[in-house]
This record gives sequence, structure tokens and C-alpha cells, in this order.
Amino acid sequence: MRPDPDPELLVDAHAAIGEGPVWDAERGRLLWIDIGGRLIHEFDRRTGLDTSWSVPLMVGAVSLRRSGGLVMAMQDGFWVCERDRSGQRRMAAVEADRPENRMNDGKSDSRGRFWAGTMGLDARPGAGALYRLDPSGRVRTMVSPVGLSNGLGWSPDERRMYYADSLAHRVDVFDYEPEEGLISNRATLAEVPAEVGLPDGLCVDVEGFVWLAVFGAGEVRRYSPEGGLERTLRLPVSKVTCPAFGGERLDELYITSAGEGVDPAREPHAGGLFRCRPGVRGMPAFQFAG
Repeated sequence: MRPDPDPELLVDAHAAIGEGPVWDAERGRLLWIDIGGRLIHEFDRRTGLDTSWSVPLMVGAVSLRRSGGLVMAMQDGFWVCERDRSGQRRMAAVEADRPENRMNDGKSDSRGRFWAGTMGLDARPGAGALYRLDPSGRVRTMVSPVGLSNGLGWSPDERRMYYADSLAHRVDVFDYEPEEGLISNRATLAEVPAEVGLPDGLCVDVEGFVWLAVFGAGEVRRYSPEGGLERTLRLPVSKVTCPAFGGERLDELYITSAGEGVDPAREPHAGGLFRCRPGVRGMPAFQFAG
């Protein structure tokens, strides 16, 4: 398919906080969420139809489960449900003593562990942490403190894990040990100045480059493994939240956005779902093994 780096509007959803796109290769559909609207969306690539269903709390991230259904980073912890939306239940509580926090972005790794972090509802510095849900149901704290836990991704060789703390205005890189899911030697990959925007969700392509949504700047940036800015995609909305690769060949980049607090006269498509074909492929989404 011919590369087309100009993002097109797919769904004019007017989501409060569109986030967390995840490609479901088996069904040819994209899952994504609206945190503020307490909705999980499903976009059918073949028909162009987008449907959604409600969940009881704010949802920060979703991942497919190998056994079927979903695992979700909900406001108060990790939840699971079946694909027909039944059986919604909390699998493990997170920060039960901190109701002023909620869970945010997350992603499964290649061994079936689900990583997701937290943030303060008022975006207080140092309020959050990054957690790992193992298939057994055990929850481990992996990084603390965190300002606003956000995008996650792994290099193709699984030797690196990338992680965005929005309030630190950085994307960091860890050495990663995939068998045990251990991280070490944290270093800065790239910084986003406060006057430009906030580093938000991210994904990694097959060449090992990191695609980062810059919230407030209306951009998705592609960084090299060494941290160099290789290119910038510009969108017609300022609050860009998260990119993810999908499509039959994983050569389509889907991008979510937020409409909360945006003047609709200035940005009529804020909160929409966008897509472009950047000329590079992504990696399949991993699934939770619990």
C-alpha cells in the first residue's frame, strides 16, 4: 500500500479522552477507549462502523486476553471481561487507599504480563506509579514515584522498554529482561519541553523507532532508538493521545485524540480517531495470559 503520511479522520467520535488503541488481528478491528466517557470502542476496518459500550468506571487501557475477552486498567485496579462484555469483574485492586488516583495507559508484554500505571486525578506531581499484573493475578510495583504514567512499548529484540512519564516531560528507556519482566538502567530517550506539550501514548515499529503522541502539540513524533527526531506527523487536533499500528499488514497507524476542554469551533474533530499510512510496519499487539 502506498505510504500516505497525512492522517485522515475515521471516526468523528468527539471522545472526551480518546486513548489506548489496540489492533485485534483476528477480527480485523481496532479497540480504543474514551476514558472520560467510560466507553470502550470497537472500529471495524472492513465496514467502517464504530460501536461502543459502557463500563462502570473510567478505563485507562485495555488489552486482549489469550483466553478470550479483555483485561482492563480501570479506575480502581485491573479488571477482566468476556468479549461479549459479560463477566466484568475486578481481578486485582490497585492503590485502594488512594481514591484520588486512577489507572491510566497500559500494554501487555510478550510473555503475557499487563503493565499499567496510575496518576492523580488532579495531575499532582509524584502521585502515580507503574504496575505489572502477572498472569497469576499478582501485582508488582515496577516504577515509583511517577508523575503521570503513560505510554509503554518494547523494542523488536525485547532488550529495551520505553516509558513516558508525562509530567516529567520525558520518554525514558530501560534495559529489559523479557523472561522475568525486569527493568533496569533507566535513561532518557527524548524530552518534550513543557511549552511544546506532554509526552503521551507511544508504540514501536519493526525498525525499532518510537512513535510518540505529543498532547497539546497536535503531533505524533518518530524517534530513533538513539533518541533522534526522525519525522513529525501533524494532525488537525491539538490533544493527540496515542498511536498504534494495525491493518492486515500492520502498516496503518491509528491515532486517538481528546476533545475535553477543546473549543469545537476551533477544532471540530477533536476527540476523533485518525489513521495514516506512514510507510513502515508495526508489531503485533501482545495479549494478556491471565
